[in-house]
Amino acid sequence: MSFDQIAWLPLCAGATIAGLVLSFLAFRRRGAASGLRVAAWALLPVAAYLTDALRSLWTIGVTIVGFVTGLVLNPLVWAGVAVAGLSAVLFVVSGVMRGRKLRIVGRRKKASEDGGQEQSVKPAANKPAVSSKPQRTAAAPKAGKGDDDFSDIEELLKRRGIS
Repeated sequence: MSFDQIAWLPLCAGATIAGLVLSFLAFRRRGAASGLRVAAWALLPVAAYLTDALRSLWTIGVTIVGFVTGLVLNPLVWAGVAVAGLSAVLFVVSGVMRGRKLRIVGRRKKASEDGGQEQSVKPAANKPAVSSKPQRTAAAPKAGKGDDDFSDIEELLKRRGIS
């Protein structure tokens, strides 16, 4: 069906009138904001007709329908979709492999740097080695289960310096 075979003015005017009736009902039931929003949507068909935007919208619609119809019914197009999917999978796999390679190379560099530093800096025989982990103090003895249900939580809070 061609664009010129359709009587667009009565169609757009009818859609706008129906929308304005719904706008009035929405205004009465849900308030002014809802009514104005429906009125705004209702005026769009007439605005599209008056600005001749309907011809562009019709062309866009016909093009999309033609593309989808050609996509669904053409096996050659499906082969192209399959190749595009394979390409996307290969991109993802190569990205994952590249990320792993960079992490492995980074670990090797770090290990070689750490190995060189550990050999050059050795602790003295009479000094104890300094640990990077803080020393834990002995925890307070736990209360029995019958004493207090919140004893575990209190112990955690005390260890973290929260009272």
